[in-house]
Parts: sequence; C-alpha cells; structure tokens
Amino acid sequence: MIKVNIHQAKTHFSSYLAKLKKGETIVICNRNIPVAELRPIQSTSSKPRPIGLAKNKFKIPDEFFDELPQEFLNYFSHK
Repeated sequence: MIKVNIHQAKTHFSSYLAKLKKGETIVICNRNIPVAELRPIQSTSSKPRPIGLAKNKFKIPDEFFDELPQEFLNYFSHK
C-alpha cells in the first residue's frame, strides 16, 4: 500500500496509475490523514459470455405478454 498526499497524487498521477495496474493500492491523504483509497479494478473476462446458459431452465408463461391493466399503467403516467 502506498500513502501519498493530495499534492503528490496530482503531480505524479500517471506514475501512480501505472502502479495501480500492477496491483498496488494507493491511499490519498490530506495532511497525512487518509481520505480516499485507489484500488485497481478487478479484471474482467476477455472471453464473451456464452448465449443460452439458462436454456430450458424456466419457461416464460404466455400471460407475461398480455397487455397490462390500465390502472397499473396509470402509475407510470405523469399527470
């Protein structure tokens, strides 16, 4: 974990970003009092998600596509 004051963080921001990419955590301080923490974002999968993972797991009932009652739709109108 790296602790830096606000002025240091602003002055050397790009170098701290490079350290974040390597997995470091940076604590930003205001007059040596911690106020924020910068952490790297968890890497996401580079593979696309497969389609159809829930196929045949459930069935959408036909009523799902029925028209909604007017009294329910009135809740969404701006009058």
